[in-house]
Order: sequence, then C-alpha cells, then structure tokens
Amino acid sequence: MEPMTARQIAAAVDGVWLNPGENVPAAAAVCTDSRALTPGCLFLPWVGERFDGHDFIDAALDAGAAGCLCARAPETLREDKFYIQVPDTRLALRALASAYRDQFSIPVIQVTGSVGKTTTKEMIAAVLGAKLKVWKTPENYNNDVGTPLTLLGLTHEHQAAVIETGMNHFGEIEYLTEMVRPDIAVISNVGDAHIQNLGSREGILKAKCEIFTHLKKEGLAVLNGDDALLDTVAVPFRTVRCGKSGHCQARITEIADHGVEGIRCTVVTEKDRYPLDIPAPGEHMAYAAAIAAAVGEALGLSREEIARGAASYVPSGSRMRVLRLSGRRMLLDDCYNANPQSVAAALEILARTDCDKRVAVLGDMGELGAIGNRAHYNMGALAAMLGVDLVFAIGSGALAGKIADGVAFSGGSVLYFPTKEEALPELRRQLGAVGTVMLVKASHAMKFEWLVKRLLET
Repeated sequence: MEPMTARQIAAAVDGVWLNPGENVPAAAAVCTDSRALTPGCLFLPWVGERFDGHDFIDAALDAGAAGCLCARAPETLREDKFYIQVPDTRLALRALASAYRDQFSIPVIQVTGSVGKTTTKEMIAAVLGAKLKVWKTPENYNNDVGTPLTLLGLTHEHQAAVIETGMNHFGEIEYLTEMVRPDIAVISNVGDAHIQNLGSREGILKAKCEIFTHLKKEGLAVLNGDDALLDTVAVPFRTVRCGKSGHCQARITEIADHGVEGIRCTVVTEKDRYPLDIPAPGEHMAYAAAIAAAVGEALGLSREEIARGAASYVPSGSRMRVLRLSGRRMLLDDCYNANPQSVAAALEILARTDCDKRVAVLGDMGELGAIGNRAHYNMGALAAMLGVDLVFAIGSGALAGKIADGVAFSGGSVLYFPTKEEALPELRRQLGAVGTVMLVKASHAMKFEWLVKRLLET
C-alpha cells in the first residue's frame, strides 16, 4: 500500500478525525487483526458475531499501528496516534479500498465462478506475469475483508491486477465489484457450490452475473463457452467465450492428457494460435489456460509470452498438488474445497493416473442443501464406476454414509470412518503399498489438510 495520511483516509471513508494533529504518521498498510500487525499500519477493528475488534484498539496501537478507524471511540485518545470515527468499519474498509483503487489506471481483471476461480486467477496471473508486474489476490482473500485488503496491497510498481471474488449469497459479488471496478470480468463456470443459499443453478448464475454491474463501459467479458448456463448470458460488453465448442472465440483444440505431468492443448483465436504446455493435471486446466490466453491477447501479450506464462503456472495451496513419495507412491492433495464438479474432475484425474492402486479419500461437500444426499451418493458411485480400487468415506454425518452407499451399490470397495483420526492408521497402511496413488478431497471445513500432513510424515 502506498502511504496515506490521516487526512486522506478520513476523506476516503467520510469519517471524522477525532484528534487532528500535525505530527501523526501516515499509514502504509491496513490490518484487521491486532495479533498480526504491520508496524505503521491503519488498524481496522472488525466486528463479528462473537468478537469486537474495538476491544483491541489499544493493544494494536501499542504494537505499532499508526492509527485506527473506529465505530466506537476509545475513552482515551493518544496524541501520537490518529483515530477516525465511522458509522460502520466494514463499509469504511470498502470505501477506503474503492478510493485507493482510483489511484491506479492499470488493467484490473476480476474473476469469479463456482469451480476453479482460484486456479483461473493463478493462471491469468502466470500468463500476464510473462510481461507485466502483476498483483493478485493472495491465498483465499476473496471475500468482503480479503478483497479490499487485496486492493489496498496495490503499489505503483504494479502493471496489472487479478482480483478473485467469491460469494455465497446474492449481493456479495456486486458489493465487491463496486470497489474492484474491473476492466475485464471473468466467470469460470456455474456449478452447484452454495446452491443451498441461492436456490438453483439459475440463482447461482444471477449472483455470478453481478460481476457486470461495475464492469467499465469499454470492458471485456470472458466466459466459459461450454457452460450451458453461461452460454445464455448476453451483456452489453465485448465478450469472448472460451471452450471446445465451435462458437467459442478462444477455442480449445488438440488436448493431450499426460496424467499427473499435466496437459498440452492449443487455443485458437481470430488473431493467433497458442500451443500451451500446462504443468498441472486435468483437462479442466485447458479452460483456465484458454481464459488466460484470451485475457493476455486482449492486453497485447505475444504468443511466446502467453505460452511461457502458461508453462510457469504453479497450483495454489491444496488444489491438486501432486506430492511424490518413494516407491512410486503419490498423494493428490486437492482438499482445499469440494463440490460435485470439482470432485468429478479430481476422480477422473485419479482414474487416468498410471499406478498399481488407486485410493480416494472423500469427505463432505458443503452448502449443497436439498441435493446434498444425492450428490454424495453420486460421488461414491462415480468413484466405483471409474475403477477406483478403494474409497475411504470420512465424516460423522449422513453425507459420508451416502458416499459409502454410492460406492457399495455400484460394486466398489469402501471403508467408512466417522473421523479423520480413526481413519488415519488404515490410510497410512494403504498408502504404504508400492505404486499407490491416493486422492484426498473434501470441503475445506472438513480440514483434510490435517490428513495430508500426517500422511506425509509416514
């Protein structure tokens, strides 16, 4: 973040500077957690259901914060710090990020989607990074806290920004887009994630399309052209559809699947052909690559730069990380999140992997509402039909039982455990066999990363 004075911050958030003075320091970062402060930052107390960050203002200032925003002012104000009062610190954070974003005339790409939005964000950033200095959403900072903090991380050395935005209710994407104000809006797909809150896939589509509410007039929409619902979207912006279908302006052809080594494909546009080597498994990666190629082409990158950027892609976090062990064993760590579409893609990767034994460790998929039981049964059935040798269904609720039923009734082998801890000894035994490949997949709330860590210690 470029330094901002107390006066500039107060103007941006339409707040009241409670103790104006001449010798207070500028803020060069924004922090919402008093336990993880950057010295010289602006502390913004977040108010949650079970906590109120206002209780930690004094501790934050003692730890080196330059000043704070506050909806509730402390009883005593320090002369060496600044205090800016606002009605709501959440809305003030958005206002601050929005005003700060105005300082930058660089291209801003906003990404959303039900599945693969982080992968798409990382691929776009990798491609653009072959030519430009790119700022991108770190980790999973894609909500009402993370998105403004991401925008506030921009500096004048950046030449482009790729901002990921997530949602689970109507209005959230619009709330975030109002401060992002993208030049290019990307929707990776429309799936079943968060259908419990949004009612239907059509509801999910409507929520995702909020990304267009603040797309600049001359902006570009980049969409998955093979997604049936996205194919119904007509917006008053130049639109590029990416996919295998003949109507796509960025068409995917010549896919060669090299298993866990990655894929090779060609993306054909009206301007050029882009042969791409992508060092990550799964044919679904071709969609992220095609979207990134379309964005790169729109921003003037050459064929060589786009190809070099795609080849430099590195998976983020526990998103199909290929962890190689001794004895031709592998862990496929894909436990960051799960929904029906991403689980199907992960199981297909496992099924195509050349090995002696395939094991799938599956847990609950969250926020599926009325389709939850059926989706989990289908997940188990698919694993069996793809020839997975053994499925572990883990979870204390009914959903894991549905996974086990789906495997068993489809003729597969399955072991059920209510907890990760109970499953671990047998998981270690199974992974110990030479030539075993084990996929670990569940929604983030299941915390299956604990399993991956324990299995790596074996």
